[in-house]
Amino acid sequence: MTRWQLAHGRHLDLGAKSLLMGILNVTPDSFSDGGEFDRPERALQQARRMIGEGAAIIDVGGESTRPGAGAVSAREEQLRILPVIEALSSEGGSLVSVDTYRAETARLAVAAGAHIVNDVHGLQREPGIAHVAAETGAGLVIMHTGRGREKLADVIADQFLFLDRSLEIARDAGIADERIVLDPGFAFAKDGEENLALMARFGELRGLGFPLLVGTSRKRLARHLVGEIDEGRDVGTAATSVILRLKGASIFRVHNVAVNRDALAFADAVRERETGEERARQAGSVTTPIRR
Repeated sequence: MTRWQLAHGRHLDLGAKSLLMGILNVTPDSFSDGGEFDRPERALQQARRMIGEGAAIIDVGGESTRPGAGAVSAREEQLRILPVIEALSSEGGSLVSVDTYRAETARLAVAAGAHIVNDVHGLQREPGIAHVAAETGAGLVIMHTGRGREKLADVIADQFLFLDRSLEIARDAGIADERIVLDPGFAFAKDGEENLALMARFGELRGLGFPLLVGTSRKRLARHLVGEIDEGRDVGTAATSVILRLKGASIFRVHNVAVNRDALAFADAVRERETGEERARQAGSVTTPIRR
């Protein structure tokens, strides 16, 4: 088990059980739920629902990251998210993450009560965000992306190339390792085959030495296998969550908390059983039967 240190003296213990991060897009144009929660009262209602369903973290974003989405100004992003973060923090029902690559937005969000900074550009668009994380003591999610650069042909080699650079930026800024979680960035400039290869080889990412967060929710990697209906998108997401949990992921960033919570309960039970049996084998109290 690993303890993830966060801002405002908080922490999360990672490893024994899956943790869910509920997605709260306070935007008019996000790919799945754009416009549904772009008013503070609607956003808070959705956050409370996700907390009630088991979300340990609410991830608040004010700019869509879908391909082709228009950029918004830092001021507009801040006007969207800060009232929601302040209200959630005052209620104290969960930990709060801010989904931003902007250093100043991250600083204001942590001052408003956010505990985690989630940067989809892996500190490489505005490296100053690393200094904000270091100065505020925020937990940090560093995500891999293939956007705006030439990738290596091997999906895992490209993960290590990009994330090693991000970790260098983090360490140069003085961020302690116990504040860092990595996200391989499913679907961020990755086609269907790349996403499947990344999922199949996901266990190799444990070699980076950090806890892993995944965000496959309602993305094309699930949709192209199960169709476009809403139920299919959430079922497909839950299937990927289970696969990735069994391969070592700790945190799951999702739209539908309840469906993923229930699916991951089975994955956690299997992991617990496997761990118990492995310990028993090591202690010499269980032998594996040999089939003849």
